[in-house]
Order: sequence, then C-alpha cells, then structure tokens
Amino acid sequence: MAGTERDLVLALRAELAGIDPARDCDREAERLGLEVDLPGRWRDATLARLAVRLARRDAAEPGDTFAPAVAFDWPNRAEHCRMAWLRGRFLSRGSLSLTNGRAHLELVVSPEEAPVVAGWLENAGMPPSWRVRRGRGVVTLKSAETVQLLLRRVGAGASLLELETRQVARTLRGELNRVINAESANLARTVGAAGRQLEAIATLTAEGRLIEQPPTVRAVAAARRETPEATLGELAERLAMHRSAVQRALDRILRLAVA
Repeated sequence: MAGTERDLVLALRAELAGIDPARDCDREAERLGLEVDLPGRWRDATLARLAVRLARRDAAEPGDTFAPAVAFDWPNRAEHCRMAWLRGRFLSRGSLSLTNGRAHLELVVSPEEAPVVAGWLENAGMPPSWRVRRGRGVVTLKSAETVQLLLRRVGAGASLLELETRQVARTLRGELNRVINAESANLARTVGAAGRQLEAIATLTAEGRLIEQPPTVRAVAAARRETPEATLGELAERLAMHRSAVQRALDRILRLAVA
C-alpha cells in the first residue's frame, strides 16, 4: 500500500476513479458530478481517463460539458445516485489532506453551489462547514470520522482501510505515550516523596524522637526504610493497614521532622 500520506491520497483517488458504475443512473450521476469542462483538471490523466470512460459508456462525446451541481436533483435521486454524484464531485473538485493523523477534505465549487452542497451533505449525515474564499465556495469536512464516512460511502475500499489503520495506530501510539508519561510522572512523584520521608525518618531517629511515636508510626517508618521504592498501597498491604493510615503516619513523620 501507499508509503507517505500523499501517496495514500493519490492511491485513494485512483481507487475511486477506477470504480465502474453498473447502473446507468449512477454513470449519469457521476458524469454530472465530474463536470468535464472544469478548466485545468484534465491534466490529471486518471481523471481524464475516467471522463472518457463514462462518456463512452453513455454513448456521449468526450468533449461534452455537464450540468452544474444545481442541475442534479439530489432530493429525488436514489442514495446510490447521490454517492455516485458525490464521488465525481470529489474527484473533480475535491482535495484531501492527511497531516499528523488529521483529515481535511475540501470541495472547491462556485459560491452559489457551496451552500447547496453543504445542505445535501448535512442531510446525508455528513455535516460540513462552508465559506467563500477568494471568490470560490469551499465546503469543508474536518472531522476524521466524517471524512472516512464520506469516502466509504462513495466507494473507497482498500485505501480507506489503510487510512483507518494508520489513524488507529497513531491513536494507539498517542494513548501509549500518554500512559507512559503519566506512569513516569507518578513514579517521579513517588520517588520524590519517598526520599523526603526517608530524610525525615533519619532526622527523627538521630534526634531520638522516632522512638517516642506511636507503634503505627514506628512500624510505617521501619517499612519505609526497608522498602524505599514501595508505594503507599504496597506499604499498606505489607503492614496489613489501611492506605489512609499509612499516609497519615508518613505525613506525621514529615511534620515532626520540620517542627
């Protein structure tokens, strides 16, 4: 499968462009979405071949121009026709960016078309945002889940699976790093607290004040000296005491040492 994220986007576009609709209505819908008169897009050989293939299947001339989006009767077309149209629109007007686990999909259309397409996507359960940028309408999907849903519904398969696998792996790595960082921070706090407690125990022992403390405090101090790396829970288990009792004994030792 694709190596870099850019390679993955190219593979995904090639996969979508390679879909050959079986239904006549889907071919016609994809042709409407593709919009072969879009300037500059036919430098993309994959897109050009798709336009020619669809035109030939429909017995049309490759140079035919297709109707704008508003001519596509989205409300009265079947779901498969809608997704075929959307696939064509994405291929001819869309861009997909994958950076640091984030997905950003844009459809660059006319200012008049932007709110129409945004409304269609909203009704289809894929809510976008839209705006006018430098005289063009831009319909945007930023949620990774929504982008994946759109790609799945327009026919992406293996390349989408690769995208999802990468995002899951990145999420797991992030979660693992978070857990490791949290454990490291907890360990650092435990080591720091144990060091302060050992110093306080040594001070009280040298001054002869530790022997004056209740048996519980002396027992906790002895256990801490013998197992400086132990957590509060481990000390409590060793001494058959409640964790809170161990915590109070250690707090008492710290207070006495600075008194």
